[in-house]
Amino acid sequence: MPAVTVDDILVLPRLSRPAETQRQRPVRAVVTGHTQREGAGFRVTRPFPGPELRSADPFILLDQMGPVAYQPYEAKGAPWHPHRGFETVTYMLDGTMVHHDSNGGGGVIGEGDTQWMTAGSGILHDELPDEPLVISGGTFHGIQLWVNLPRALKMAPPRYQDLRASELTLVSSHDGGALVRVIAGTVDGFEGPGSTYTPIAYAHASIGPGARLEMLWPQHFSAMVYVLSGSGTAGAEGRPITAGQLAVLGHGDALTVTADARQDTPTGNFEVLLLGGEPIREPVVQYGPFVMNTRQEIIEAVADFEAGRMGTIPAEHLATHRLGE
Repeated sequence: MPAVTVDDILVLPRLSRPAETQRQRPVRAVVTGHTQREGAGFRVTRPFPGPELRSADPFILLDQMGPVAYQPYEAKGAPWHPHRGFETVTYMLDGTMVHHDSNGGGGVIGEGDTQWMTAGSGILHDELPDEPLVISGGTFHGIQLWVNLPRALKMAPPRYQDLRASELTLVSSHDGGALVRVIAGTVDGFEGPGSTYTPIAYAHASIGPGARLEMLWPQHFSAMVYVLSGSGTAGAEGRPITAGQLAVLGHGDALTVTADARQDTPTGNFEVLLLGGEPIREPVVQYGPFVMNTRQEIIEAVADFEAGRMGTIPAEHLATHRLGE
């Protein structure tokens, strides 16, 4: 980790340094992710939703899968299951995952790649480690983000985006101390490849030991910093954050993340996700893989799933997968 880097960060375009007159976002809270089992039994770290942070509008869920070193035949995934009412975004850092869905979408998600699936009106899919990883074992590390859809788009037709690592927009901090990979949305005029229904910004930053990332952030967006590995501080006030923690930022024009001088990480850097978006501010009713606005819509989603109206598992996958296993 990470899969996408450059030999010379100084050749990249640079982010603007916020002016002294631009307001830095303060840290409102630091949330420690809780761990639990998902899918067929793989472990995730989840900063939201949870007891400390139930709402992260416009996001529904953030799961860090790994990092874990699997032994042969130990790797697990998420067999066939339904979704409705939101988008799933899977970003791979180490290892390889294979995705299939009932619309015929999917493929292999390698290191640095992103799979963006709009569930919309309903879809079935699976997410599994690829066969070589299952047979031989190896390192696995990925992130899954659920992005809510507003009421008017919850029943949009499902779609799939396959974003290769080479498509990410790479920029550096103003002083060259940090590499920022823009996955989706626009950050200081630099646009990522992901096409989103809900306006968001999503990026992965590698900050060198002792370096500080200062960057503009859309004023009308929420803002959060999630630590993948390493330790440092968030906000101009220097609130300590470490691996598995999420800093929730308040209002302002810019954000600051600083790496501690010593980083005991595989890359030697402070690795963080930067994410935020335009709040939807609508009621959210979630029942497992369905995220709607009302309880009645959840009842309808369950009925549609049970009646097969969210699609069916392609015949070529029925022999090896059974729904719900």
